[in-house]
Amino acid sequence: MMRLFLTSRVLKSHLTVFVTLTAALSAHAQSIAPPSSAQTVVPVSAAAAAPTGSRTLSLTERGDIFMARKMFREAIETYKEAPPSAAVMNKIGIAYHQLADLNVAQTYYLKAMKLNPAFTEAINNLGTIYYSQHSYRRAITQYKKVLRVKPDSASTLANLASAYFGRKQYELAQETLDKALELDPNVLESRGGGGAVVRDRSVPDRPTFFYIMAKTYAKKGLNEQAISYIRKSLEEGFKEREKYTHEPEFAGLRNDPEFQKVMALEPKVL
Repeated sequence: MMRLFLTSRVLKSHLTVFVTLTAALSAHAQSIAPPSSAQTVVPVSAAAAAPTGSRTLSLTERGDIFMARKMFREAIETYKEAPPSAAVMNKIGIAYHQLADLNVAQTYYLKAMKLNPAFTEAINNLGTIYYSQHSYRRAITQYKKVLRVKPDSASTLANLASAYFGRKQYELAQETLDKALELDPNVLESRGGGGAVVRDRSVPDRPTFFYIMAKTYAKKGLNEQAISYIRKSLEEGFKEREKYTHEPEFAGLRNDPEFQKVMALEPKVL
């Protein structure tokens, strides 16, 4: 498993997956990326010719630049020219993932795992493919494999929580979200255009998921985030709004003017 936050009902009926930057993506790749003003569509050959100081960029670094620019097809072409490795196969998989070509993405994640069976980024990302197919049990298996090696992976824990939620194992989802937020309070909010680990960001029952998110943040005293998810849950049609005024986890919010304002509104369901 495994910050994934959202416009309320943009993709209610299907799943999308976003990629978040993690430590697995070299910070060096960012340092070599051209300034934002230079982010225009250019052919691979032009990018390859771009000078960077006194050395020539590697093919992987060039691919990373294309990923940062969201030029995923160009990134794929460039990565495919690089020497094969688990990291390169995983990056190709992510590029296809971003293009919503999940079958090909899965093929490359499996290639990465064949080259390095312990490559946790690809194991996680394969889990997100299963999640997108509503195969939550298989996704959970993949995420748990990662956590046996990297128990402190906040992104994978968040993915695992989403998979538990998909199986309606709400208590496990809540506990796992708590762990993820303890490790990284921003894991559910951050997002980026390129990286090595995919984060699941869609759930089958959005109103209930937002309620659980609000409860998780409220328990941690993160009132701004909690109120944001209360609002989202109500906009999505959450029917049990009395939970917000009666459950003890929300007691610390009830004197907050913003909370009172949200509860006084009759949100228009989106």
